[in-house]
Amino acid sequence: MTRLLTLAAVLAFAAPALASDVDATKADIQNTLGGVPTFISQVADAALPGLWLQTKTLEFSADTALDAKTKALISLGVSAQIPCTYCVWMDTNSARQAGATDQEIAEAVAIAGMTRNWSTIFNGLQVDLATFQAELGGN
Repeated sequence: MTRLLTLAAVLAFAAPALASDVDATKADIQNTLGGVPTFISQVADAALPGLWLQTKTLEFSADTALDAKTKALISLGVSAQIPCTYCVWMDTNSARQAGATDQEIAEAVAIAGMTRNWSTIFNGLQVDLATFQAELGGN
C-alpha cells in the first residue's frame, strides 16, 4: 500500500513538471528554429523534451566530434536504408547547407547501399564472424 501511495504522489507532482518541461522545450525549439513545426504537437509530451535535447545537442551542436556535413551525410545514409522519406529530404537539405556536393551526397547513399548489400550477404549466408575477423585482420 505504501508503494501505491508513493506512486500516486510521484504522479501527482510529475504532471505539472512534465507540462513545464514541454513548454520550455517548445520555447527552445521556437528560439532555435525560428518556429515550432506542426508535427511537434503530435509528439508525446513525455518524449518531446528528451527527443529535442538529443537532437539539439548531437545534431545541431557544433561542439561535437563530427562536423555538420559529416553528421548529415551519415544520417542521410541511414535514412535511405530505413527508409524515411522525411529524413532523406531533411538530411539532403542539411548536407547541402553544410557544404556537401551532389557527388558527396550520392557517394554517401552509395556507401549506405553497399553496406546494406554486404550485410544481406553476410547474414543470409551466415558467414562465421570469428573467421571473417581473422581473415580480415581483426580480433
